[in-house]
Amino acid sequence: CGGTKQSPINVDTAQVIFSPDLRPIQLSGYSLPASKQLKLKNNGHTVVLDLPESLALTGGYAQQYRAVQLHLHWGSPSGHGSEHTINGRRFAAEIHVVHYNTKYDSFTEAMVHPDGLAVLGAFLEVGHGENQYYHEILKHLFEIQEVGQETLVPGFNIAGLLPANLKLYFHYNGSLTTPPCYQTVKWTIFNQTMLLSHHQMSMLVSTLRTPDDELLQNNYRPVQNLHGRWVLASFQTTPSVKHSSG
Repeated sequence: CGGTKQSPINVDTAQVIFSPDLRPIQLSGYSLPASKQLKLKNNGHTVVLDLPESLALTGGYAQQYRAVQLHLHWGSPSGHGSEHTINGRRFAAEIHVVHYNTKYDSFTEAMVHPDGLAVLGAFLEVGHGENQYYHEILKHLFEIQEVGQETLVPGFNIAGLLPANLKLYFHYNGSLTTPPCYQTVKWTIFNQTMLLSHHQMSMLVSTLRTPDDELLQNNYRPVQNLHGRWVLASFQTTPSVKHSSG
């Protein structure tokens, strides 16, 4: 997992470059009927929800991307566990919705190409009240405590797991954060956080188990060196106008 375009990264908002070309992310087919059963699995590293290919990114990216799965990264009852950080700040947890470029036949084929993958990321924090969308996943975690266990979840509006405002985000070129760490991901990190109740967050960090039969916690990768990469923002992060050189 070496390389100069690895993920996650720390987003330094004083260094990001405002890009008016970054259009709002547009989701298509994200609202699923309850009759559509989705597979939820504990793979030993995280909880994965398989997504049907009818879910797609139709705006914000130059090409069309199709959804494959979503998963979460979290910490422990005593510490935060988002993968990306903002100005050195780590959030409680992070969701990743993984998509592949439709010009390739499959996720497996796409993942080795530079324009192959697009991942939407959002930060999770503790707030007041239950989050009804995250409840649709979290209420099933006790069914998949052991590694390899899976269960079926009725379809729901997957868009509810992401911020309502899809206009404000950071964008950079990076990698998968787990082996094989292919540097083929166009990352979108939303600026608006999602709120879960205290109880929901504790369910997330204290339910699943690892292959060693310990609690699955702190399943995030440390931030990686930028190596001169640009991080773009779809919005002005500071009042001063920054010009990119060249």
